[in-house]
Amino acid sequence: MDKVIATFFGIGHLRPAPGTWGSAAAVVLGVAAYEWLHPMLVPAGFVLATLLGFWAVPRVLADSAEGDPSWVVIDEVAGQWLAMSFTVIPLAQKGVSILAAWPGFVAPFLLFRLFDIWKPWLVGRADRRGGTLGVMADDLWAGLFAGVVSVILAGLYHAVLEPML
Repeated sequence: MDKVIATFFGIGHLRPAPGTWGSAAAVVLGVAAYEWLHPMLVPAGFVLATLLGFWAVPRVLADSAEGDPSWVVIDEVAGQWLAMSFTVIPLAQKGVSILAAWPGFVAPFLLFRLFDIWKPWLVGRADRRGGTLGVMADDLWAGLFAGVVSVILAGLYHAVLEPML
């Protein structure tokens, strides 16, 4: 069960770029949950994925020679849902479809992948820690940064660009 969770039901075995596949799967599920079930399932999914990640990752690391196996993508799922929560919550409060606000899921996806690959500042520091904390924390920092930058970009768009259109 730990490998099923760590690979996010096998998504981590997709090639190339399993982390991107994990993030993309999280976005698709997040959009579907927002539109057809309940928007708050995205932040709830973030919490659940984080807890499950901290449970599953140490178990798979114990059986792996790699410090951060590329097929472990539950960390990307948790980070991606954290990033999406920054736009999902305000959109839900306003009753706006996430599909009508297409940057509401595209910007967090692109920014999360950018921060996860680039690993600036706290993302890189967490990644260098190694172990379970390193595997999980770098993606949580990347998700936090992506969420904050998504909100800033949305604010700039609505305050500056939208009035000019």
